Amino acid sequence: MVERYLTSPAKCWFQRVHHQGVRSLVDLPVVGFPTRLHVRVPRFLCTAISCPRKIFQATLSCADDGAKLTHRVTRWILQRLAIDRMSVSATAKALGVGWALVNQVALDACRQLVYDDPHYLDGVRILGVDEHVWKHTRKPGQPSNLVTILVDLTPLVDGRGPARLLDLRPGRSAEVLRTWLQERDPGFREQVQVVTMDGFTGYASAVDQVLPDATKVMDPFHVVHLAADKLTGCRQRLQRETTGRRGRKDDPLYKYRRTLLTRTNYLTQRQKQRLDMLWATDDDYVALEVTWLFYQDMIAAYGHPQKSEGKKLMSRVINSLRKGLPAGLEELAQLGRTLWRRREDVLAYFDIGASNGPVEAINGRLEHLRGIALGFRNLNHYILRCLIHSGQLQGKINAL
Repeated sequence: MVERYLTSPAKCWFQRVHHQGVRSLVDLPVVGFPTRLHVRVPRFLCTAISCPRKIFQATLSCADDGAKLTHRVTRWILQRLAIDRMSVSATAKALGVGWALVNQVALDACRQLVYDDPHYLDGVRILGVDEHVWKHTRKPGQPSNLVTILVDLTPLVDGRGPARLLDLRPGRSAEVLRTWLQERDPGFREQVQVVTMDGFTGYASAVDQVLPDATKVMDPFHVVHLAADKLTGCRQRLQRETTGRRGRKDDPLYKYRRTLLTRTNYLTQRQKQRLDMLWATDDDYVALEVTWLFYQDMIAAYGHPQKSEGKKLMSRVINSLRKGLPAGLEELAQLGRTLWRRREDVLAYFDIGASNGPVEAINGRLEHLRGIALGFRNLNHYILRCLIHSGQLQGKINAL
């Protein structure tokens, strides 16, 4: 451990020096070794009768009163956590201090950079909303394990930088999003023009109530994923109806389950031959073939190079599913009702182009954060650590 002894040059306006004490501060590591600064700080005695306090200690410019770390150590801790993606344990080891001290310093600094900054939410025009599992347990569906994440997509759409995490709120419901939006000032609610989300109707209803002028966009990934779930459900239903059991490795429907979910452009010649054989094998698979064709049409609509043509293709799919479907296409009928109910949100993507893809990317980075920390038990700590990790605070941190 490197130790340095300094004398504080603070000036005294009191009548006389009482004595000098030594204050120990944690400073930046030197060539990998923890460093301690031992500063001789004078204490002054005030002889004024009207002064309620008699003994004063000189104030240091490199550290706050009562702090154990210098100002640049606080910046160094945040840089290691936000830029180098280090864990709190590794950062504490490099400084030669305890985990609790480093964690508390990082959380306090994050609160000041985020929640105490009145301009933190300025310029948010495109807001992304999604759910996130912050704690994996044996019962993953518990509401206590879910949080709602809010992401600013404006920098990414404008080409100014990556998306940034704005906040996390415990729970996944319309009330959670509605409460968060209502807590923001009217200026913020007026500037939000677009809200991207998944197929959860709770988020859509909250936006309709609080942000009636904002455009809702249902993310393409979730739309295609919804269609893929219906395709899988149809395959499983036909498997049970034709064989009376679940699929096995030699059953055609089970063997080609991944091929069915692959986009047509990415199918190999052998995979195409397998599908042709599957459709020609038995008339019992007609419902699966029809569902597969609609699934591929939706993918082709999103993949069309011209958004206007893609919108026409998607509108055609939604209108076709809206019409009366014959018996045996229960999964397609369910998909059609969902798409018709959210048709404006689905088609808005082709006009705006914003999606929840960056939100899903941040979701994945938060999974990486949990791996670095070996899990979290305190949700408040997790929220602040997520903001340090994915809140794009590097500029503010470097300016400390």
